[in-house]
Amino acid sequence: MARAGLTTERVVAAAADLADEVGFENVTLSALARHFGVKDASLYVHVRNAQDLRTRVALLAGGELIDRIAAAVAGRAGKDALAAFADAYREYALERPGRYAATQLRIDQALIADTPAFRRTAEITYGMLRSYGLEEPDLTDAVRLLRATFHGYSALEATGGFGAPRDVRRSWDKAVSALHIALENWPREKDDH
Repeated sequence: MARAGLTTERVVAAAADLADEVGFENVTLSALARHFGVKDASLYVHVRNAQDLRTRVALLAGGELIDRIAAAVAGRAGKDALAAFADAYREYALERPGRYAATQLRIDQALIADTPAFRRTAEITYGMLRSYGLEEPDLTDAVRLLRATFHGYSALEATGGFGAPRDVRRSWDKAVSALHIALENWPREKDDH
């Protein structure tokens, strides 16, 4: 029988909190069991194994991240939407480092294809980029550019990787402005038909 009050949602939320405290890579079932004051085996009622736990934390974090982005971009378009999207992404990565690391976990696409968070992420991201007049395959290429830029910048900032005396926020704003210019002048894929 499961320990009273222990639910899958509580286990996953505690794992996400632990990830922010000690790093996503350091979240283990044993550490989580200690947090709840139970034996490791008690957690198997709520998660199948460590990989299942990691996947659930990644899905939770992905949902939190897109909720934050959606709130930021609501009612905005073009450069304003891009800047709001970028800022929400960066702030989440810096404020929730363990959760953010979980969002980088490679998850089987069949597992996430039907999740509301995945659909919402695609709708919001692609919707913002369509305001630049992009269509496939350019949309996919633009998403990859944004993700690589936002992730790379956030990861470097989080680890103190920017040593120059220039204000990091000013560099961020310039990077977002440069992305806006790139998206406005995107080298569109020519239709071969």
